[in-house]
Amino acid sequence: MKPAVDERSTLGRLKLLPVLFRKQDAEKVAPHAAIFLSRALKKGLVYRLNRGNYVNSFLHGFPRVEEVACFLRPPAYVTGEWALNYHGISGQSPVVCTTATLGSAVGRRHRVEYQGVTIEFSKISPALFSGFTRINNFYLATPEKAILDTFYLRKALPTPDELEMESINIDTLKQMARKFPQTVWKGITKAGLPFDLHLPNKKTMKAIRNSRKVKGKRFSTPKELYKDLGI
Repeated sequence: MKPAVDERSTLGRLKLLPVLFRKQDAEKVAPHAAIFLSRALKKGLVYRLNRGNYVNSFLHGFPRVEEVACFLRPPAYVTGEWALNYHGISGQSPVVCTTATLGSAVGRRHRVEYQGVTIEFSKISPALFSGFTRINNFYLATPEKAILDTFYLRKALPTPDELEMESINIDTLKQMARKFPQTVWKGITKAGLPFDLHLPNKKTMKAIRNSRKVKGKRFSTPKELYKDLGI
């Protein structure tokens, strides 16, 4: 039995949409986007992430948590405990995917539940928005940046005595740490990790503070920021 005309029309339009799409994308392929999306949701052809964001699940399946996280709040990258587990540094399986973003829609009120995982967004300053790489269709903090971000956002590391630190590049960690507040340096030292960052003296800290006052390049769109980052 052939599918009904309206179902064929819905599937035909869904084929024009990527695995993750926004309502604005649907408006480009459907003259009445609200009706189109409502019909697709009722038939189980798409999955609603939150207001205005969808998964083209019937045709493409469900993407990874990290991909969804970076899609929802661009520009963004996955970090914290989730990145530590991904890199094999932490053996704990987190249920929260921490995502650093430049946007303002962060905190508990803007959490998104997806595939049994809570995607939580944390705002980070442009000066610290670095130290991540692209993996397939998402951005992930490097091992060194994940450690620093975790201290910066959580004030502590999960079970520091159980972390596998062999893959950490100490020189890279020290270089990245200079961009962070002194509280992060002290936190790493007190955590008893198998290396010492050597806190800078007062003269060096004054130079670091002065450098932070310098206004950097501003980006009007996420595309411009990614271009500047070379990714």
